[in-house]
Amino acid sequence: MPLLYTIGKLTVAPTLRLAFRPTVEGLEHIPAAGGAIFAGNHLSVADELFLGTVVPRHLAFWAKSEYFKGTGVKGAFSKFVLTGLGAIPVERAGGRAALSAFDAAIPALQGGDLVAVYPEGTRSPDGRLYRGRTGAARLAVAAGVPIIPVGMIGTDKAQPIGARVPRPGKAKIIVRFGKPLDFTGRPDDRTSLREMTDELMSEIQKLTGQEYVPRYAPPRANAPVAGEPPAGA
Repeated sequence: MPLLYTIGKLTVAPTLRLAFRPTVEGLEHIPAAGGAIFAGNHLSVADELFLGTVVPRHLAFWAKSEYFKGTGVKGAFSKFVLTGLGAIPVERAGGRAALSAFDAAIPALQGGDLVAVYPEGTRSPDGRLYRGRTGAARLAVAAGVPIIPVGMIGTDKAQPIGARVPRPGKAKIIVRFGKPLDFTGRPDDRTSLREMTDELMSEIQKLTGQEYVPRYAPPRANAPVAGEPPAGA
């Protein structure tokens, strides 16, 4: 586990658990060893914080590549933190550059690490669950690892858009883990990836109870993209 991630586990995680007392269901579905993809709904910037808090192992999140390329003191600090947390840089422009995120995630997963992604591609603009992009399924097939569906409830109330940090007492936080989905050996053609992704989104919807919208979520201006798949995935 990266050093900064370990420090966060010993400091930030206990603070969040004490302040918010999140309810966690389905921990038995988290493998004790071996690679896996955590794919969940995306309501708030706080999703990453609470997911990292309750998962006992290291979770690698995808993060916008610009965060690794900043200049000056702020840029250097951002790169230091994200690298120290084991984040995977992703290009949002698409094309071959965007696929570098997959190139980095596959060996990490095959080496036994955990990777978190958000199939919707952006935070939900209205609390509903939107159609998933196929990047998580493509990654699972390529790496030969299972996908663990994740349902987050209450994070959008604890840290709504515009709030700098999660606020205790605003909502009950619930994190639910579903049974792993094993897509090993499935073909990676477009139709199969779409079917696997729809199956994944159905499992996430069962965990959250959100209304499902069968179209892609509209992008948010200036929305953080930590954990979001590359454009077109």
